[in-house]
Amino acid sequence: MEPGNQTSILGFLLLGFSQDSKHQPLLFGLFLLMLVVTVLGNLLIILAIGSHAHLHTPMYFFLSNLSLADICFISTTIPKMLQDIKTQSYSITFAGCITQMYFFMVFGGMDTLLLTWMAYDRFVAICHPLHYPVIMNPRLCGLLVLVSWCISLSCALIQTLLMLRLSFCTRRVVAHFYCELAQVLVLACSDKFINYTLLYVVTALLGFVPLSGILFSYMQIVSSILKIPSTGGRYKAFSTCGSHLTVVSLFYGTGLGVYLSSDASSSSWKGMVASVMYTVVTPMLNPFIYSLRNTDIKRALQSLLGFKLHVQ
Repeated sequence: MEPGNQTSILGFLLLGFSQDSKHQPLLFGLFLLMLVVTVLGNLLIILAIGSHAHLHTPMYFFLSNLSLADICFISTTIPKMLQDIKTQSYSITFAGCITQMYFFMVFGGMDTLLLTWMAYDRFVAICHPLHYPVIMNPRLCGLLVLVSWCISLSCALIQTLLMLRLSFCTRRVVAHFYCELAQVLVLACSDKFINYTLLYVVTALLGFVPLSGILFSYMQIVSSILKIPSTGGRYKAFSTCGSHLTVVSLFYGTGLGVYLSSDASSSSWKGMVASVMYTVVTPMLNPFIYSLRNTDIKRALQSLLGFKLHVQ
């Protein structure tokens, strides 16, 4: 039989962090805890925003969509990892790998674009406060989220469809805990030029372009804040950006670092740890960052939960 695309039958083997039985209970408990905390935390943010009319503003509209994207983002990888640890079976079918890859790219792309719109929202609020209600109207906010979905779905669909043209002959071991695109591409034995070209284009489109927009927004924000005469006014203006800036730093600092500095052709334990930072830890920390640093969210959560949160 001629070598061809045999992965539709055989699938891949996910190495994960460790297949040592001594480490499995610790890994299972740790990632299960992070999954539960992430889902519950982001769900509380969505419920708090949805149940309080005074939070029905552009900033919290984007935040609720970010929380939804984070729930979906972590749900594309960790449940499969937990199942692998539980069953001691680390295989994944070709269809399952492509599906996981597709949804991972969709929700990862949504995160980057939503963080960009949140930066733009803060830019308009601080630099053009008198025009804020007119510019950031509900129609524009809804349109921005719709455009984000269209871009993320389209980019992910094109990349996954191009994966179907590749042949995977013999070596089918993915040096990761999920089907990461660059790691799977390494295993292909057919021409990958188009796939790599598209990977770089999409990385620029959903990585560098949004990051450039965020940096530009904050340059303008800092410039406007420095023009405020009172120290209290400067602090109040900048405090509205603190949570978002923290999340952006975590997400981009770990996410882009993985794709820019790691060697996709080698098995890197450090690369997997960095991936956990932006695929698991950042979505898990987002609710804490916004609830601890944002008075409105804190009060809404207190009202929703029925007790006072004793945080500064």
